[in-house]
Amino acid sequence: MQNKEEQIIRSEYSEIMQKSYIDYAMSVIISRALPDVRDGLKPVQRRTLYDMYELGIRYDRPYRKCARIVGDTMGKYHPHGDSSIYEALVVMAQDFKKGLPLVDGHGNFGSIEGDGAAAMRYTEARLQKITQEAFLADLDKDVVNFQPNFDETEKEPEVLPVRLPNLLVNGADGIAVGMVTSIPPHNLAEVIDATIATIKNGELTTRELMKYVQGPDFPTGGIVVNKDDLAEMYETGVGKIRMRGRVEVEQAKGGRENLVISEIPYTMIGANIGKFLNDIASLVESRKATDIVDISNQSSKDGIRIVLELRKGADTANLINMLYKKTRLEDTFGVNMLAVCDGRPETMGLKKIIESHIDFQFEVNTRKYRTLLKKETEKREIQEGLIKACDVIDLIIEILRGSASQPQAKECLVNGVTDGIKFRSRASKKQAAELRFTEAQATAILEMRLYRLIGLEIAALQKEHDITMKNIARYEDLLNNYDSMAKLIIRELEAVKKEYGKPRKTVVENGEEAVYEEKKIEEMEVVFLMDRFGYARTIDVPTYERNKETADAESRYVISCMNTDKICVFTDTGSQHLIKVLDAPFGKFRDKGRPIDNFCNYSSAAEAIVAVESLQKIKMSLLIFATEAGMVKQVEGSEFDVAKRTIAATKLQEGDRLLSVRCMGEAETAVFRTVNGMCLRIPIGEIPLKKKGAIGVRGIRLNAGDKVEAMYYPDSEHDKTIFYGEKEVHLDRLKIAGRDTKGTKIRN
Repeated sequence: MQNKEEQIIRSEYSEIMQKSYIDYAMSVIISRALPDVRDGLKPVQRRTLYDMYELGIRYDRPYRKCARIVGDTMGKYHPHGDSSIYEALVVMAQDFKKGLPLVDGHGNFGSIEGDGAAAMRYTEARLQKITQEAFLADLDKDVVNFQPNFDETEKEPEVLPVRLPNLLVNGADGIAVGMVTSIPPHNLAEVIDATIATIKNGELTTRELMKYVQGPDFPTGGIVVNKDDLAEMYETGVGKIRMRGRVEVEQAKGGRENLVISEIPYTMIGANIGKFLNDIASLVESRKATDIVDISNQSSKDGIRIVLELRKGADTANLINMLYKKTRLEDTFGVNMLAVCDGRPETMGLKKIIESHIDFQFEVNTRKYRTLLKKETEKREIQEGLIKACDVIDLIIEILRGSASQPQAKECLVNGVTDGIKFRSRASKKQAAELRFTEAQATAILEMRLYRLIGLEIAALQKEHDITMKNIARYEDLLNNYDSMAKLIIRELEAVKKEYGKPRKTVVENGEEAVYEEKKIEEMEVVFLMDRFGYARTIDVPTYERNKETADAESRYVISCMNTDKICVFTDTGSQHLIKVLDAPFGKFRDKGRPIDNFCNYSSAAEAIVAVESLQKIKMSLLIFATEAGMVKQVEGSEFDVAKRTIAATKLQEGDRLLSVRCMGEAETAVFRTVNGMCLRIPIGEIPLKKKGAIGVRGIRLNAGDKVEAMYYPDSEHDKTIFYGEKEVHLDRLKIAGRDTKGTKIRN
């Protein structure tokens, strides 16, 4: 055998990567993430609906298990995870996400409050009536192209012949590679009115179309408050929608009032309802919403109902504005009307989307009536042949009786060939030679049953032929006359609107900016208490004075401060966490308090508290930092007055931990004590002033394997005497040495 020469193709690696990534990105964009402007569906939605149609799961038939639908869709059309198919199926059945649900779900399909749907083996589904009538009708009439599935064993439609602008009605959201689509849902009746108006007058501008389409219509209702911004959004396809929930004031017993939230912004669907309730609770706990005495979520299948019970004489208007400002009761919906148009992603405005749908409707109906015209033309040919045959039936019977075979008889009927056929007379033979039926007519005559010769059957055939001729004339008129086709499409749209149109849920207006006056906090001196478990609370000074001994014994940190102050928490990782004193619950002495994890970024699992002090005191002091590795520094306290809730209070070497943070008091010396019993007393004046981002300098020279265990600052009141093991050590008697020395050994 002759060896073939190896052919090495050299290519730039970056070019291969670029091409591969572009191919991948376009695959995600076109085949996964973005809807098609023609039917408003993503591939997974289109395939799921088509599979249900193929399985015969119609609106007037029994429900079928979702597991069957998902499995069949995945095996035939969508070779991806079953979770993505089931999630798409669930969303199409949720009336709080879709303005026009396309699937009729039976079982637990989740809730507006974020509860997930039951597993697919428990739930059932079938098509909605409108899905069958307006999304999947006429697929047998060659109205759309079909393409091979992923393994070329099945055929699937490239797009569904949807009769209404579903991209606008149901909206869409999806994340592709480098692009995002976010289209809000709209009112079915309004969108159909705008489509009909565009068919009648293609010169309408976007602003003129907005006479029909007021704005988005979310299934959760609510209020759109930036009406004037919508025109630009619909013109460019990009913008923001400001939404508010609907708040009503109800009269309660005792002359009090309740705030009832009956509609929520669309963006609050799911877990955000729970977050909204937590935000209100936080406002109450921080005493910003003192007029709220109780919060209850009374939502049910009938709709949203969140009740806020108020104190007597509460300022309801101010409170409503506060909810808009401080919670997600007012939120923003980002709009980017991106969809696949002519095989490529494009951001489109309202007019372009409607025009694209109209073009698609004309294309679908043209293909439909061409197919119907072809069938009717073929039917006419057969009918005319049978009618003609009835007029010469005796001759045809004579031909059939005199023929030796069917092909011989057919040749006579089509071409008048009489050779080999026995006739009763020359006149019959001459008449047979003049026959000129078409191939299709001859076949129909040969297959015709004798009962068709009954007088009534012949009359019915003539009547059927008349109907066929009328159909042909109608179809030719539709195909050749734009106005006729336009009227047909308009009639179909009006029929959909009449049966499925619903009143608008979302109000569109120009709302005023929510302005509320924050109640001025009455400044007062309090005592901040935190126990060894990290539970913190504040009490007033008289309460502390009455329970001073118990408070000091039970609390790890006791700090006198103003209620407008902040508390600095330093941890062994070198972090500083800021806590607003107002965030800590204020109450009775025996109240437990709340973990500081709830109102700052401190994590008890990842770090340990080293020091806690009020920011007001820190700002007026110098802070001394000391680490286990013996590093020390002084820092101006003003550096820790920051807006961020968490900052790096100091820089640490690898493996080092912050050991001590102390406000400078009257002490003139600092004492290091190590694990192995070494003590070093140095003048505080030798500790240099550094920035908080510095590591510091070495305060004590440590022996191998040793580390600093404690820091002391002996002054007139504190830290004069300590115990190391059983030995009592008088710190003020230790010899003062220089910084960066080893110190002396404490002997037991």
